[in-house]
Amino acid sequence: MEPIKTEIVVVGGGPGGYTAAFYAADLGKKVILIERDKRLGGVCLNRGCIPSKALLNAAHTISAARESAHRGIVFEAPKIDTNQLRAWKESIVAKLCGGIGMLAQKRNVHVIHGRAHFEGSNSLRVETEQGQQFVNYEHAIIATGSKPAMPKAFDLGNPRIMTSTEALETEDIPENLLIVGGGYIGMELGTVYATLGSKVVMVEALDSILLGADADLVRPVMAYAKKNFKEVRLKSKVLKMSTSGKQIKVESEFEGQKKEELYDRVLVAVGRVPNGDNLGLESTKVQKDEKGFIKVDSNQRTSDPSIYAIGDIAGGILLAHKAFREGRIAVDTIMGEIGTADKYVIPAVVFTDPELAWCGLTEAQAKAEGVDIEVAKFPWGASGRALTLDRPDGLTKLIICAKTERILGVGIVGVGAGELIAEGALAVEMGVTAKDLSLTVHPHPTLSETVMEAAEVFYGHATHTLSKKRAE
Repeated sequence: MEPIKTEIVVVGGGPGGYTAAFYAADLGKKVILIERDKRLGGVCLNRGCIPSKALLNAAHTISAARESAHRGIVFEAPKIDTNQLRAWKESIVAKLCGGIGMLAQKRNVHVIHGRAHFEGSNSLRVETEQGQQFVNYEHAIIATGSKPAMPKAFDLGNPRIMTSTEALETEDIPENLLIVGGGYIGMELGTVYATLGSKVVMVEALDSILLGADADLVRPVMAYAKKNFKEVRLKSKVLKMSTSGKQIKVESEFEGQKKEELYDRVLVAVGRVPNGDNLGLESTKVQKDEKGFIKVDSNQRTSDPSIYAIGDIAGGILLAHKAFREGRIAVDTIMGEIGTADKYVIPAVVFTDPELAWCGLTEAQAKAEGVDIEVAKFPWGASGRALTLDRPDGLTKLIICAKTERILGVGIVGVGAGELIAEGALAVEMGVTAKDLSLTVHPHPTLSETVMEAAEVFYGHATHTLSKKRAE
């Protein structure tokens, strides 16, 4: 069979991959997009961001109904049909995947479903259900993403030991659920299952949850977990798992004591590893680091001049919106627009209850790097909008350069923090000062006012809270 010739081939149809393919096609390039799954969208759309947010929204409905009791509005206990819940979640995923497929078609992006295997720096073959296809290309962009890590000691082949992929299928609601790992995946899915009725025990090896997040922002999330999970164990580790009938026997260590417990299901959420195996990269000049991520420069170029890598497979922060950006950087570089990859701001969001979001420098990072900063905080207990939402458990925090008053970082914890952080990302990206934020009129009553009032706190004249007057 004659090879198909193309200008750009993108391997992986997740957020970074389809963004790169669509952008390149919009710029006039002939593009082939290879995806091994039957649907485009990657982990984010099919087994990650979107299905987890659908379940979190369903969980929020239950929480909102429960919390209405003290306002004099009482609902009956919810009846949960996991089949219908799963079907609703799947309908969202199917609609979005269909939309991505339609957009690919309208852009004349040639989609091939199969496994790609590089045969050289400018050629690869695709193993499809119809047989092999060969592609000769000028440039390739690798966007094969990552997958949940499963330590060998926990990999018993028992479906009751789940990764996030299986946990999002909500086959049932386990009475007793152990979550190994207090990162964002463990905390988000812990929130879902605790709300659906599971007794959740979370085990984290470190002395805090949500590694890398600001301690002030983590505090309300931890308070939620302690109230709604059966138990949160920090500085604890799982030693061994084994099958015990229809349960999992777990041996762990906590506060110097060894425990032996039975759980109906276990969710292992200890991080993600790159999807870089079996790509045939040994036939190219592409190099990986010691963890298996592909090495790239600031323009997403690998060690092979014809090949780029973006998203999770390229390491760094494993977030879909980082992959979106890197896809465009790779295409711009291919188009000759070198130098577009200046340092950019990547906001992070954890969709727990309350939500937690930040961008730019955290207070701990600034101190570690010796940056002279001042910190301004606005507690949501002083926000009229937060009180009407019955959610005063939030905080907006600004990290401000002491010399220039430029906003270096923004952190928000509270309901809707994931939406609010966009203003913070813009402020940091554009080099906005605290004065700019304080002089920008924000609509009332909204949670966005907390950003403006945090800036006013910096100057000592916030309207709705008392703060120390700043020395002139």
